Amino acid sequence: MEAIKQCYAITNELIGLLKEEKEADMEKVDQLLEQRQACLSLLTPPTTESEKKLGQALIQQDKELVSMLQKAKISIQKELRDLKFKKASNQKYVNPYQSLQTDGMFYDKRK
Repeated sequence: MEAIKQCYAITNELIGLLKEEKEADMEKVDQLLEQRQACLSLLTPPTTESEKKLGQALIQQDKELVSMLQKAKISIQKELRDLKFKKASNQKYVNPYQSLQTDGMFYDKRK
């Protein structure tokens, strides 16, 4: 019973942290996910009615958590893509002739 309560509390904390969205501390999220994983491995099948209800609530929270983590992953991927594009644009501005190909040849067709 204690493991499911602890898992429920950790999941609630994760959801609260991810709802803040913009500047969620990813190290804290990672640490909580590791704690949650360790807690999930300790779970046993429910024996009482209250454990079953808490288990159902945990399943609903898990679905919400997965969707929030997916959104966070997508936003991080978008930020990385934007950063890569900005880096490439800045590099082209600093050295515009870097990407020119110089291995071509010119054939004069005139005689």
